[in-house]
Amino acid sequence: MKKDNKCVDVNQSASVEQCTNVDADPVLTPANPELIARLPVTLAELTVNSSTSVNIHFPDPVLEIKDIKKRVKIVQCRLLLPGVAEGEDPFVAGDYQLFLKGFIRKNIQYATPTYDSSGSCVSSKLRSLTVDVPFECVTTVLEGSFIQPPQLPVTNSRNEFDFFRAQNLGHGFPEKDQLLSSDLSQFHQDSTQFYNQFPYCEIISSDMTEYDEAIDRQPLPGNAPFEEGYFEEIIQKTFLQFTIKILQNQQVRIAAL
Repeated sequence: MKKDNKCVDVNQSASVEQCTNVDADPVLTPANPELIARLPVTLAELTVNSSTSVNIHFPDPVLEIKDIKKRVKIVQCRLLLPGVAEGEDPFVAGDYQLFLKGFIRKNIQYATPTYDSSGSCVSSKLRSLTVDVPFECVTTVLEGSFIQPPQLPVTNSRNEFDFFRAQNLGHGFPEKDQLLSSDLSQFHQDSTQFYNQFPYCEIISSDMTEYDEAIDRQPLPGNAPFEEGYFEEIIQKTFLQFTIKILQNQQVRIAAL
């Protein structure tokens, strides 16, 4: 006999009735005029412009393009910040470089001819091709573009120190003479590491203007209408504009009542 390990039959639902709710008392931080919290702080909001030009080859002959759905994918957004020594002001405004890298995902829906056309009609099938068009650029975030200056990373430090040691010189030297130096057989070091908060990005919106042009269009063979044709390769030029938000976790003083 086959054993059934299911304790609940998920294909049959229990009856669902109206649920009731009451207000719960939240647990609050005690009132403190010097309350400090670590929060994501908006450093800047930028609209970035970039352009791409790419040749796209289709696996089938294309009668015409029906639609192109586009989506921006950001895979790298790095704000390069210089380090500061411990004890120095980490909130120093300046012009910093922002490295961006990503793809434009394009799903191209197109009609491909079936080659059974007559003099008055053309039969075709709908297909699609999805491609990732890469882009990469670096832009300067000017000092005046920052809503809140970034917190610069504090640099690590390493300091070596030695101890004095007196050693006998051995055979060939007077007994009262000694080698006065540090001990080369030992190594001593004091090191400090800081675990800084790294800025990160969020994409808010994107806008694209695109031109697609066939570069190998030929007439359809057979008895197809004379103005109909097909192609297998296009050149695609895109002007890309997207808005991003640069954030960093910082400690913020909150006036708690």
